[in-house]
Amino acid sequence: MARRNRDDDLLLEEDELTAAFLGDDDAAMAVDTNNAGQPAVAQDEWDESEDLPGQLAVDVYETRERLVVKARTAGVNKNDLDVSIADNTLSIRGTLSAGNEDDVENYFVQECYWGEFSRSIALPVAVKEEEIEAVLKDGVLTISFAKVKQDTVKKIQVL
Repeated sequence: MARRNRDDDLLLEEDELTAAFLGDDDAAMAVDTNNAGQPAVAQDEWDESEDLPGQLAVDVYETRERLVVKARTAGVNKNDLDVSIADNTLSIRGTLSAGNEDDVENYFVQECYWGEFSRSIALPVAVKEEEIEAVLKDGVLTISFAKVKQDTVKKIQVL
């Protein structure tokens, strides 16, 4: 369930944050809860043979001059990120590595998503594709675009 902040913008609660990061099928299973409010996924419902990428949660906002996309990518090496833009659509792909887990016999809790993730975002405003800056710092990927100025109105003659 969403809650409102002081500016009346909707904020996501924990289950919705999980759903925002996981793929649709994974999220539906992850937000089911038992009577104690804990995640409840029946063992026979979990299909490990599916290798669907997780969906990266993002923030998209604008300033007067720029459009900014931020994504939490803690634990991702910048060499494992693929960021591209085509037709005003930004694509971010990468891999979260859990490291060496060969000696793990049993998980008691496994809530972290490990593996491939991707996200494609249709940018809400026109940007200059040649003026893009991408920085990975402290686990946050920040992609900043110069916006195309659309101050002038072009009159279109109707035939």
